[in-house]
Amino acid sequence: MSSENGYEDWHVPLSSREITLGQAYDQLKSFGLEQGDVPLIIQMVENPRFDLPGFDIFHGSTDLEKHDYIHILLGRGVLIKDEAFVIGFTMGSSNRVSTAEEKLFSILTKYFYPKAYRFTDEDIHIFKDAVRLGFISDCTPLAEVDYSKYLDWPLEKIREDIGIEVDLLKAYYGIEARRYPTHKECNRNLVGS
Repeated sequence: MSSENGYEDWHVPLSSREITLGQAYDQLKSFGLEQGDVPLIIQMVENPRFDLPGFDIFHGSTDLEKHDYIHILLGRGVLIKDEAFVIGFTMGSSNRVSTAEEKLFSILTKYFYPKAYRFTDEDIHIFKDAVRLGFISDCTPLAEVDYSKYLDWPLEKIREDIGIEVDLLKAYYGIEARRYPTHKECNRNLVGS
């Protein structure tokens, strides 16, 4: 696990199997955002607290804590391309994302999110890839998992229990690294594999 330079270098590689979810989360929390730090437009789009009763605006929406757990389990850091992947995979794992929903999310993240959080065309490509990857994965929908029961479990055991296919992630991360060879967040995902 790397965090010596703060959030830019932080991630828990897929090869980190024995660290517990709670240990990894504690490290992330040492520099991560609090829910209140997240801009309101992002909370309205990504947090289920803002969904209309009986209607999911975006499938796979989560609160920040659950979102952070998913970062850890998918072996992603917290840079923008990591965010694009984690959000896309989480949405895709719901198996309910429509093309219109995917397009609307892409428009919002590209044009309406605050500049520091805005997705580029590359980020949207990763997001869309991740939606499809989450859809073909046989994992439990990641937004529906109760992560509190897993805090003392090693990451490898959690991935097995909820069905996250590490080989599927590694295959995609290899493709992503070839597509974006100059982006740190796309080239560190296979460390120790």
